[in-house]
Amino acid sequence: MTINQISVFIENKPGKLAEFTDILSKNNIDMRAMSIAETPDFGVMRIIVNDSYNAACVIREAGYVFSITPVLAVAIPDEPGSLGQILNIMGKGEVNLEYLYAFTAPKKDWAYMVFRVQDNEKAIEVLSKNGVKLLDQAELDRLFA
Repeated sequence: MTINQISVFIENKPGKLAEFTDILSKNNIDMRAMSIAETPDFGVMRIIVNDSYNAACVIREAGYVFSITPVLAVAIPDEPGSLGQILNIMGKGEVNLEYLYAFTAPKKDWAYMVFRVQDNEKAIEVLSKNGVKLLDQAELDRLFA
């Protein structure tokens, strides 16, 4: 129950991010979620897209350095304390969280998070056992249909 995240290295110069997003747009690749971590010379753009295989082909053809990582997409109630509850469940279950970021979807009353963890299988087991809603790619796509 993971989804594919694409991490792309992009030069940290004016216009480079726009060039990259134009490539995706011209190839009908829709970004569902995005996060950028930067350094003075380059950034790492993490994206969840509607078609990771096509995106990988397009990104490779355009000459970008990238990787694909399985991550977890989690639906949580859109109310104060929900993220803390999930993080406490993960902590008690000894699931090591490497990073997370949020994304929006047009479904009212829910917030959506992407979790990169050290051990996906353990995290899936711990979260599922505690009633946390994990999304697969098909469910993620339905959110945006």
